[in-house]
This record gives sequence, structure tokens and C-alpha cells, in this order.
Amino acid sequence: MSLGIVLVSHVAEVADGLKRLLVQVAKDVPITTGGGLENGEVGTSFERVQAAIEENSADELLVFYDLGSAKMNLEMAIELTEKKVHLYDVAFIEGAYTAAALIQAGDTLAEIEEQLKPLKIK
Repeated sequence: MSLGIVLVSHVAEVADGLKRLLVQVAKDVPITTGGGLENGEVGTSFERVQAAIEENSADELLVFYDLGSAKMNLEMAIELTEKKVHLYDVAFIEGAYTAAALIQAGDTLAEIEEQLKPLKIK
């Protein structure tokens, strides 16, 4: 079983920039992004979110997002995929960075989730 990461942001450049950062510590981790709207505007697109999930080569996905409507699109996309997906309500950058580094280091999902607990947004 392989673990991968999906990043969803209202701004495509934010999601893509975070991916660039994560690759520095997790070069072997599959990371896909779903950011912005098709016309380049700020927002989230169900189609882009769904593509980010389906195009990720990992068997099991850890998903991080920036704001509320991104979560709504993720929840809909998760219902339609056959992949095992874990959605985290944690600080976007710090949570994704922590998960990516730990996946690269070979930690288990349980170990990763333990490290994500302090980053939970309440």
C-alpha cells in the first residue's frame, strides 16, 4: 500500500507552490493538486478536486485543504472515488508538510495521524 497527498486550495498557485515545497522533503511521495477555478479565478472546482484524487498514483490518500468550500468539494469527490481517502482539518501548510515528510520517512498512517493532532483547526 502506498500513501499519497492531495492539496486543495482556492488559489492554484498556492496549491502548486505548496507542492513545490513538499517535493523538497518528499521526492518519492505522489502529490497532486486541485487549486483555483478553470478560468484562473479564486475558488475551488469540483472537477479539479476530483481529478487531483483520481490522478494521484497512491492507493491511499491524505488530503489537505485551505478553506470551507474546498472541504465541501473534497467531501463530494471522496464519495465518488473508490480510493481510500483521509481528509484532515489541520493547518494547511504545516499539516501537508508534516504528512509528506513522514510518508517519505516510512511512517505508518497511525504515526502520521498522531503527529497531525496538534495541528487540528478547532
